[in-house]
Amino acid sequence: MKNINIENSDLKVSEISLGCMRIHTLANKEISSLIHTALDEGINFFDHADIYGGGKSEEKFAEALDMNPSLREKMLIQTKCGIRKGSFDFSKEHILEAVDGSLKRLRTDYLDVLLLHRPDALVEPEEVAEAFTILEKNGKVKYFGVSNQNPMQIELLRKSVKQKIIFNQLQFSITNTSMVDAGINVNMEINRSVDRDGSILDYCRLNDITIQPWSPFQYGFFEGVFLDNDKFPELNQKINEIAAAKGVTNAAIAIAWILRHPAKMQPIIGTTNAGRVKDICKASGVTMTRHEWYEIYLAAGNKLP
Repeated sequence: MKNINIENSDLKVSEISLGCMRIHTLANKEISSLIHTALDEGINFFDHADIYGGGKSEEKFAEALDMNPSLREKMLIQTKCGIRKGSFDFSKEHILEAVDGSLKRLRTDYLDVLLLHRPDALVEPEEVAEAFTILEKNGKVKYFGVSNQNPMQIELLRKSVKQKIIFNQLQFSITNTSMVDAGINVNMEINRSVDRDGSILDYCRLNDITIQPWSPFQYGFFEGVFLDNDKFPELNQKINEIAAAKGVTNAAIAIAWILRHPAKMQPIIGTTNAGRVKDICKASGVTMTRHEWYEIYLAAGNKLP
């Protein structure tokens, strides 16, 4: 597994990370097998959120692994806070309370990374800044980031927050390509030329913010997996053709396609199958040409101007 250095930090992370949203549905033995398989394959970065399984995913992660200092040192743990039932909450009080809850469930004294989970329309950057400073000063959180935020939302935070924003989780996959579509179809009167996110891809690259693509195998908004899906015959034919030529699975190609982008993104895979983790991790060793990248992009139904 290749590693990437995260700008404005001392973090050296696996270029593929494991998302733990669904592990609360597994038995402890299955969770232990999943996480240890990921570690054996070179994944050192694990993504959580306080809402995953209502906190159960964090809790079962630590319980299944019998979390201890020796094991903790091998991992980089990220969690997210800010989503509440029926609302978003970036208040100082909630951020501090949420982190304490996550630390308790994860059986750890610190988080490597804390992300604000989706934008809060009522955000007060000064309160976020106070919370981040307290968490950093008390050694509870080392680094900070956001999810699903556009450039101006990040700039608003940066006006008050002193810590660097080092990550931004965004939806990106072969079938969810709006981040690159607008940049390819500049100044055209077609749907793909619409800038839906304030050029967040270029903004993150310019500001040394690492993008973490979520749901890299999903199409739409959790509408299903595009791999081996009859709705995408041309795409699957092309992916399978390239997968066969490179001796890997179609899932590995879907991740290799993301890794080929020079933004050095860190995709989050959410599989709960240990064998699938092994297959996907082979993406780290795949060399994808520029031509192959564009072939897959076009097979997904996109067009070049």
